[in-house]
Amino acid sequence: MQQWKGREAPSLAEIEAMAEAARAALPEAFRGPAAAVVLRVEDFAAEAVLDEMQIEDPFELTGLYEGVPLTEKSVFDPSGPDVIWLFRRPILDEWVGRGDVALDTLVAHVFVHELAHHFGWSDDDIAHIDRWWE
Repeated sequence: MQQWKGREAPSLAEIEAMAEAARAALPEAFRGPAAAVVLRVEDFAAEAVLDEMQIEDPFELTGLYEGVPLTEKSVFDPSGPDVIWLFRRPILDEWVGRGDVALDTLVAHVFVHELAHHFGWSDDDIAHIDRWWE
């Protein structure tokens, strides 16, 4: 435990920088559309979000896509930007619990998972393609 003495957990800004690095590393075909998505990092999801999703434990939600997937967008959709939310404390909790993955890799995974929803992929599609936990 001595290696953590005097050290602090990564800040919101550091988690955001890890996600932005993942965005910059996307293949060219995805980089442009991904640039239009706003990234927000908070410690936890808002209580209203957790209630709406029927999530009792705020540590269960590491990320959230808020918007209309590209496959469903039309000119009649609200003009606000799509947003990907990353939740620092649940991400850190998962990272510590796993103990087998680098933090920047986990942040990138959560970000890309949420970004996949922006591209119109379902959770099943994502799980079929991204089996990173195996």
